[in-house]
Amino acid sequence: MTEKVLAIIEKGDYRIPFQLFKNYKNFELTDKDLIFLIYLINEDKTFDPKKMCSILGCSQIELLEEIDTLSSKGVLELKLTDTQPREEIILLDSLYKKLVTSVVSLDSTSNEEEKKTIYDMFEQEFSRTLSPIEYELIGGWLEAGYSEEIVSLALKEAVYNGATRLTYIDKILYEWKKKGIQTKEDYEKDKMRFQNNKREIKPKKELLDYDWLNEKCG
Repeated sequence: MTEKVLAIIEKGDYRIPFQLFKNYKNFELTDKDLIFLIYLINEDKTFDPKKMCSILGCSQIELLEEIDTLSSKGVLELKLTDTQPREEIILLDSLYKKLVTSVVSLDSTSNEEEKKTIYDMFEQEFSRTLSPIEYELIGGWLEAGYSEEIVSLALKEAVYNGATRLTYIDKILYEWKKKGIQTKEDYEKDKMRFQNNKREIKPKKELLDYDWLNEKCG
């Protein structure tokens, strides 16, 4: 059956959901299950064993076994329609729910990793484990609207100045907020402006005390 479905896919334009292709093994689906689902996604959902066996090149027993397998794996459901004439249809709603859940779970995992990254950065710079209060304070900065980028820059600024206290970093963030520093670009511009101002400050020239009017000609 697998070879038959592959031949069908090669001849026509079949839509293959990327999340299904990416996660089918996580759903404990085999390559055979995947190919069968690709066929079902792109074909009529009406359960017509004769037609399906003809297209897929399998016996009815093989077809029913595969449908039973996919049903037990929670990605397929056979259901009778409410309208007349009543007929069996194949529903893939549970499969699509799994795909949506996989995307949401991936986003949640990514967000958690980002949060862990900023805390790990503090522990690395401080060379110690953060206390619960310190965790809350850092989390409070993020909730207050400070980006992880600007918090990490404030951390580096504090470490550069030999300070490893969150109160010191809190003051840095407060001053930057007053100046409108919200991104790394803002930080770099402010730093460049400060350096340019230092270069422009030149020592005052001493004025010569010389009486030009009373100068005697030789």
